[in-house]
Parts: sequence; C-alpha cells; structure tokens
Amino acid sequence: MALNNTYDARLVQQETAVGAGVQILLLVLLGSAFGMGPAGWLTGLAFAFATWAVLSRALHRSRLRSFGPANRVTLGRATLVGGVTALVADSFDSAPPLTLLVGLTAVALLLDGVDGKVARRTGTSTALGARFDMEVDAFLILVLSVYVSTRLGPWVLLIGCMRYVFVAAARVAPWLNAPLPPSFARKTVAALQGVCLLLAGAQLLPLAADFAVVLLSLGSLVWSFGRDVLWLWRTARLTVPDAPDPLPDAPAPQVLEPAGR
Repeated sequence: MALNNTYDARLVQQETAVGAGVQILLLVLLGSAFGMGPAGWLTGLAFAFATWAVLSRALHRSRLRSFGPANRVTLGRATLVGGVTALVADSFDSAPPLTLLVGLTAVALLLDGVDGKVARRTGTSTALGARFDMEVDAFLILVLSVYVSTRLGPWVLLIGCMRYVFVAAARVAPWLNAPLPPSFARKTVAALQGVCLLLAGAQLLPLAADFAVVLLSLGSLVWSFGRDVLWLWRTARLTVPDAPDPLPDAPAPQVLEPAGR
C-alpha cells in the first residue's frame, strides 16, 4: 500500500515538472520568434520555477493521489500566464508583439471557466484545485494591470493589487478569513476585470475610452470588495462568543446566525 502511495505521489510531482518544461518551451518559442530580451527571459523563468516550487509543495501537503484533469487545464492556463508575464516584462525594453500578447491573454481568460466545469463533471473538485485556479486568475489580473498602467497611469495597479491587499489585511484582521456565501455578482465582477484590462491592453479604442473602461472595472471591483468586507464585518459582530453559564440550570447563551446577503 505504501508503495502505491509513493508511486502516485511521484506521478503527481512529474506532472508539475512537465508543466515547468512546457513553460520553458513556450519561452524558447517566444524568444526565438520575437527576440525576447533579458527581462522577459528572467521573469518568465522565475515564474516557471516559482509555479513549479509552490505547486509541488502544495501537492505534497495535500497528498493528492492524482493531479486530475481540471488541474491540468489550470496548469495549461498558468503556462499561458507565464508567457504573458514574460512579454509584459519585456515590454519595458521594447514594444511587445501585441497580437500575440492579446491572443495568449484571451485564451487564458476563455479557459478560466473550463477547469471548474471539468472538475465538476469528473468529480475531481478539490480545495487545492480551487485555490490554484484563483491564484492563476489573480496573478494574470496583476500582470495585465501592470501592462495597462504604463499607458493609463499607476492608478490601474489598484485593480491587480486589491486582492493581495485583502489577503494581507486578513492576517491582521482574522475575521476577514470567514467564508463568503456564493455570489453571482462577485463572479461577474471578477470576470469583468480580465475582459476590461484585455480590451484596454489591445489598444483598439481611443485613450479616453480605454480610461473609462478600466475606471469602470476598478469601480466595480471596489464595490465588490467593499460589499464583501461589510458583510464579513457585520457577520463578525453578530457572532457572540460562547460564555460559561451563570447558573447550573440556566439556558446556554444563543449565538446569532450570520445575516445573509
């Protein structure tokens, strides 16, 4: 039995190594086709190594016996995001191949909902897979906000940084770690960020129109985060901590249920 578990663990780790190899192959193709500079190479290689290291550690801790088809889709998306990251880093030295940058980003965004559907249909949904998907999405938005900020201004970075600020704040205020109820509005706003940043990055519209589109994106994101933070804060206030009974026969204190949205 132990041998089977070890063998399965090695197979899972091999898939992460294959993902890193595909990422490096993509960088080689980008570099040979478009003459990518040192900034793009170093950033792309750093992304490939970081993805492999973090994912390998997470898989080891979760003890998954199979990587799963949904995680393979997410790993493919991560490879595309690595290519976008390398091109954005290289754009600080020279103009990037805009068509390729937009194409890689568009495919990564289109595949966003595929891994979730695959996980549900194959019965392979896991907490690790959901977290992996979320981190890939968040990093892509961060990279796109960096790229668009070079044209519209540093305020665009608020879109990419907001999720990471929320995670940092949750370390100081643990009540922010409470689970949130499902929300179609939250999912819609999250999807809107990538679409708006991609549209602005493609430079198909006048500068004023791109500015309005990204400003709308930021406004909706602030509203979504503010709505969730307010719900978490109200829920934390409504939750009464357990206290010892004042008398042996006294009824136990009631804990108020969290208010729904």
